[in-house]
Amino acid sequence: MILQSLFEKVGNTPLFPLKLAGFGNLDLLVKFEANNPTGSVKDRAAAYILRELLNRGEIDAGTTIMESTSGNFGVSLSAFCKYHGLRFIAVIDPNITPMNEMLIRAYGAETIKVMQPDQHGGYLLSRIEKIKELKNKIKNSYWVNQYANPLNAEAYYQSLGGEICSQVDVLDHVFLGVSSGGTITGVSRKIREKFPAAKVVAVDVEGSVIFDRPAKKRFIPGIGSSMKPRILEAAFIDDVVITDEVESIKACYQLLEEHSCFVGGSSGTVLAGIKKFFTDKPLKEKTTVVTVFPDRGERYYDTIYNKAWCEALLRPKNEEKPRLAISPL
Repeated sequence: MILQSLFEKVGNTPLFPLKLAGFGNLDLLVKFEANNPTGSVKDRAAAYILRELLNRGEIDAGTTIMESTSGNFGVSLSAFCKYHGLRFIAVIDPNITPMNEMLIRAYGAETIKVMQPDQHGGYLLSRIEKIKELKNKIKNSYWVNQYANPLNAEAYYQSLGGEICSQVDVLDHVFLGVSSGGTITGVSRKIREKFPAAKVVAVDVEGSVIFDRPAKKRFIPGIGSSMKPRILEAAFIDDVVITDEVESIKACYQLLEEHSCFVGGSSGTVLAGIKKFFTDKPLKEKTTVVTVFPDRGERYYDTIYNKAWCEALLRPKNEEKPRLAISPL
């Protein structure tokens, strides 16, 4: 079949097994979202939300789409807005990776970079304030608002959740990283329908306030949040595991060196969360676990896969040596 556009090929990503040393009874299956058009799971939400809004008549060719973004969702929205001929404004901040910023602009989006950190040391709340300001100024504008828009969860319920349910016959646990909350909300609702006994485990990082943990500065984009997403009120979450960014980065290197998976920080975070969760829970029988690797690693070459960046940002102030021992790629 010949597609009319690459952007018609969203979803239907592969599910593959990943064997973890020391976890013999763990059957881990990974949904590899890098196979989406712009390389991340966020393509599912961008494609679905814009299509639904256009079909419902809530936006038209003259509507300005806007969103606060730390990276992947901005790339996806910029690409799919271009595909539909829509103007898109991405409100970004200094923590965005150079590659993501380049891609957002290359797809034709306008970018506004906020420079003032919020009270948690990050920029999310500052970005949202800028979005609200723009929304009041620009007529016929639509704020996607991934943290509260039900269409965000619907996208993952219909696509990612449905695919997982059709690809497995047995399911005991699902591990999903949490940031804006749309993925885990949509997928958990679908999982609960097909596999009511399966446990949904949310994976978050230290410094994120989503699950009432103390706020502190975080460095890995795409995981955690400086506010509690309203969309999570509709999620089914049975357990939560918190990891730190050092373990997330170590897991990224493990995936690359041992499994040839070149993935982003949120993928390393969910792997670190799975290992932490089951280390204290020895498995006496086969347990089927599904997780999602949201994107690929190229966009993190200047950060996670850069030895100097890792050592500079993750070195505790009272230690001479970093906690992270990595070899340069």
